[in-house]
Amino acid sequence: MDFSYSEEQQMLQESVQKFVMQKYDFYTRGDIIKSEAGYSAENWTMFAELGWLTVPFTEEDGGFGGKAVDLMVMMEEFGKGMLVEPYLSCAIMGGTLIADLGNEEQKGALIPRIMEGAMITAVAYAEQGSRFNPNNVKTSAVVSGDEVVLNGAKTAVLGAPNAQTIIVSARESGAATDSDGISLFLVDAKAAGVSIKAYTTIDGRKAGEVTLADVRVPATARLGAAGGAAAVLSAVIDRATLAVAAEAVGAMDSLLTKTVEYSKTRKQFGTAIGTFQALQHRMADMFIQCQLARSIVVRAAMILDSDEDAVGKARAVSSAKSRVGKAIRKVGQEAVQIHGGIGVTDELDVGHLFKRVTALDLMFGNAEYHLQRFASL
Repeated sequence: MDFSYSEEQQMLQESVQKFVMQKYDFYTRGDIIKSEAGYSAENWTMFAELGWLTVPFTEEDGGFGGKAVDLMVMMEEFGKGMLVEPYLSCAIMGGTLIADLGNEEQKGALIPRIMEGAMITAVAYAEQGSRFNPNNVKTSAVVSGDEVVLNGAKTAVLGAPNAQTIIVSARESGAATDSDGISLFLVDAKAAGVSIKAYTTIDGRKAGEVTLADVRVPATARLGAAGGAAAVLSAVIDRATLAVAAEAVGAMDSLLTKTVEYSKTRKQFGTAIGTFQALQHRMADMFIQCQLARSIVVRAAMILDSDEDAVGKARAVSSAKSRVGKAIRKVGQEAVQIHGGIGVTDELDVGHLFKRVTALDLMFGNAEYHLQRFASL
């Protein structure tokens, strides 16, 4: 089996590496996080110009190809630079839902705008108490003539404060946890009855609590058939889960590199701590964890791009997320321990990397959740 990247994937990887090196150093990132928007509109425009926003979309939709391996290549490099732009919530999640469920009119109107960087979307599917289950939906959707009335609340909506359009999951029929009866609706973030309580997450991203009070949208704002969105939503969340696992691999790689470099310069008892055999063993264990995580993420990406059935793809994603979660704990904690007190300060990038991988471990389900999910599939 050939695990090498194609020429196009290598070019994609190199373009992200060059951008991070030239445009996204640690201090520039810090200034971006402190800004009101929490991301750089200039960088977002550059993402579009470089073609990165086309990567999640198929060639039929005017995109780069829509392959999971392509996303993996990009997200790993994003993880090394800790990019805070809303690529995951907008291009990977929102864009893919529109591409998979939208009709030709919806796709023609929205996908080009996303790829051009002219529109930011967010996906509101999680609710309080849903516990990583996208089918646990209490938000209601009631048809009223040519309109649909939405009522409910969504939590931890990534990118919501900057989104112009929010894709909301709502129940048109069935019980609270049924997969049948769930629909997705395109909602204007500034529509009457929509309120967003914005906040900054522990790792510097923007998210929000979205409340819908008698929000009226046209029936044409529904993505796909009424009550039939659950399977596609779950598949898109799996793709996003793979993306954050790949991002975690990149962030862990940076943690390992920075820890090894620090051990060569930090001296104790007149000698570099990197010469201490006990620390060498710990850093060797970090390297092993990084390689195990990268290998299983590659495997999951290849399975997502294969003809494997939905259950097989879900199992591959959960196995990867579970393995990556274990690696995050080992690599993150060792990096902080070897750096000492400075490892948790805001002045050093290691502390920010640790916060990011910790958040990535929890996102879309932690290691324990995905281990249980794998066993149940």
